[in-house]
Amino acid sequence: MVLTPIETEIIRNEIIEVMKTVYDPEIPVSIYELGLIYDVDVDTDGSANIRMTLTSPGCPVAGTLPGEVESKARAESGATDVEVEVVWEPTWTMDMMSDGAKLELGLL
Repeated sequence: MVLTPIETEIIRNEIIEVMKTVYDPEIPVSIYELGLIYDVDVDTDGSANIRMTLTSPGCPVAGTLPGEVESKARAESGATDVEVEVVWEPTWTMDMMSDGAKLELGLL
């Protein structure tokens, strides 16, 4: 089955909504609002690739957060498959946070 561009966009949006429910345990803001999700790409076969980073390479949840992202995206979206790729370029900075996240953390 080949998905239409609208169907792939729906799955992409579902995954983004799921990422808004995943929180960094040290910061009371979702990983999406923190800017840790760099890209969500969905192929015409429904496979999703999520490119994400962490606040630092030594992040205490480096071993568990990508797995949580993958399992939640699989369970709560229409994706047929999900792959999470942790990348370090570009390096995450606080400038990548949404204005809402900055406000929540008292940075605005």
